[in-house]
Amino acid sequence: MNSNHCSKLLALLFATTLVVSAVGPAAAMSASASGAPDKKQVGEDVTSTFTITKPFSEYDTWTLNGTTELKDVTWTVQLYDQGGSKIGQKSYDGQSFDHALKKSDAYEVKVIVKGTVPEVTNFTYDPAQKLTLAELHQVREGGSSEPIADPWTFRPYTQESQEARDAIASAQDAIDAAESSGASVSGAEDTLDNAVSAFDAENFDNAADFANEAEKKAESSQQSNQQTQMLLYGGAGLLALVVVVGGVLWYRSNQQDDYDKLR
Repeated sequence: MNSNHCSKLLALLFATTLVVSAVGPAAAMSASASGAPDKKQVGEDVTSTFTITKPFSEYDTWTLNGTTELKDVTWTVQLYDQGGSKIGQKSYDGQSFDHALKKSDAYEVKVIVKGTVPEVTNFTYDPAQKLTLAELHQVREGGSSEPIADPWTFRPYTQESQEARDAIASAQDAIDAAESSGASVSGAEDTLDNAVSAFDAENFDNAADFANEAEKKAESSQQSNQQTQMLLYGGAGLLALVVVVGGVLWYRSNQQDDYDKLR
């Protein structure tokens, strides 16, 4: 094979590779959320929408499964074509549902979940308790199941638990600030540990009281440390001034002695 023919063959292979790379694999199914809260108060209603794009990119028929930890739940499954027109809808009640899908001109599947945040049986400060807002799975014939996306979760709270959590977070910030300034924070940290323990025991009033006390200890320690540093700096400055003045007086005294000797 001559070099000219070899060069043409390499150029053809390179061009083919570019075409394949440009086309690439078909876009896979994906899911996104709208109106999914990070936190929500116990007893409040929640409405969130989850959009599944390219639902038939891999399988022509499969079952959409959804679960949630909300209570008094209604699910609504809507099908849309590529132009954005709704072509089908069905609703389900309960904390889970199964909806059979088969290949059609549906370009998107929207899942709307409506429910109420339930009571929390076990509050924890760290890690904070989480509830599942929605978890969607693709269930294929034979029963094999894969998650369509990571579960959407949120932190439930009550007014009392949120106030205690905010107080603990504020105390932690004060402790961090005091520690960064060089102040001793061991006492404040011990009190903050008591606050966290009270929170985990759901004694939110005690947790807030301990947290406020820890914050005051941290701020007092930081203030005391700053005053000590100011006294040290002031003492060092005074010492330096004494040295300078003493040096000047000594110099002048020596100069005067030399002048008297010359006379």
